[in-house]
Amino acid sequence: MSDHPLVRLAEIEIDPDCLDEYDALLKEEIEASISKEPGVLMLYALRVLGQPTQRRLVEIYADDDAYRAHLQSEHFLKYKTGTEKMVRSLRLIETDPLLLRSSLGDLT
Repeated sequence: MSDHPLVRLAEIEIDPDCLDEYDALLKEEIEASISKEPGVLMLYALRVLGQPTQRRLVEIYADDDAYRAHLQSEHFLKYKTGTEKMVRSLRLIETDPLLLRSSLGDLT
């Protein structure tokens, strides 16, 4: 276990015929994760400007155990199976946080 949070980035390409359905499932999953999992510190979902099929996720978990628990949660598994055929590509990026600071709360 590390002495700092686990931070991951995800680069996702979505089937253009499934964008609204994908975004709805993603929103449902993020809201459930934040409300039900104390180890999920932050989940931001972003659309890439000018690239309508591209999504980016910024994920911060308390630690590796929190991340592994998240992967086994009912709401994450529902999202994963529900979006499986919508996702054309997924790239997960491991990071080594240098500095994590924020004065932001819920922005949406």
